This record gives sequence, structure tokens and C-alpha cells, in this order.
Amino acid sequence: MVSLRCQMVVKSELERLGINYTNVELGEVEIIGKVSKDQLYSLASALKLTGLELMVDNKLILVEKIKTIIIELIHYSDGQIKTNFSDFLSEKLNHNYTYLSNLFSEVKGTTIEQYYLANKIEKVKELLVYDELSLTEIAWKLNYSSISHLSNQFKKMTGLTPSHFKKLKHKRRISLEDL
Repeated sequence: MVSLRCQMVVKSELERLGINYTNVELGEVEIIGKVSKDQLYSLASALKLTGLELMVDNKLILVEKIKTIIIELIHYSDGQIKTNFSDFLSEKLNHNYTYLSNLFSEVKGTTIEQYYLANKIEKVKELLVYDELSLTEIAWKLNYSSISHLSNQFKKMTGLTPSHFKKLKHKRRISLEDL
């Protein structure tokens, strides 16, 4: 689940199937009590129809947690982390960063760093489209060392400068689910 809309879909399906839960967050659900195999099958089928997936494999769950942490950090948080990202992720998930990195690459076919940067660039695009912050403010908000660093990374990943992107009539953003 990478959006609030996904959370709403999951909550709705859980309620429809009579599955009690205490918490539905991005990428995670806390269920109260036992769930029958029929309920699990029905939930998995319903979620699949909406483009979501019920995960039971621990490695896949860990990869989804990595994705969720990155999405929450970049798209839903205003705070900046106090340590470097690899230490932050390791501490949050109680796993060695090398293990997390290798697992993520194996499952997703891309590195954590590439996924993290792709999300940062999508957030930059979003902020450019809203046109409420200057490039300096965007660079600060997303923890770039300078406007130049942000601009170079943006151009490297999109082929456009931030100012050229801002001038486009049809903004080319990618949904978080497709990153």
C-alpha cells in the first residue's frame, strides 16, 4: 500500500470480510484474532482485483517495509533524518544494511538507492507542479546539499532541467506504485 487510497481499499475489504483489525498503515495491517483460510483467500482475491497484493513471504514483506519507509520519509514527512539513510533504515528495520540492500536488489531488480532517488525526483516533480516552493526551498526540504545537486540529479534521471519540466504543459509524473 503506497497511498491513502490503498489504505481505504484494504480497510473496506477487511470490513466486508468481517476481519477485525487494529491498524492499517502503508504496507502493513494488524489483525486481531484468527483469520480463516477462506477469509485470507477472499482477501487476497479482492486485493488483487484492485492491484494490491497480500504478502505472506517474510522477504517480500521486508522489501515492502523498505519501500514504505522510503515513501513515508519522502512523501509524507516534513522532518529530515539526523543520520545517513543506510543507518536510518538499518535501525528502523533491525537488519544490517548490506542484507537489506542485497535483498531489495534481488527482489526489485533495482537498488535501494535508485528507488530512494526515484522517489525524491517524483517529489521534486510534485513540488514543481504545485509551484508553491522555490527550487532552493525544494532542495532544502528534500535534503539536497545544493540547488545544483538537485538540478543535476533531476536532469540525469528525467532528461530535463527542473525549470524546463516546470514549463511543460503536460507534466510527466509517475505514480508511486510504478516506481
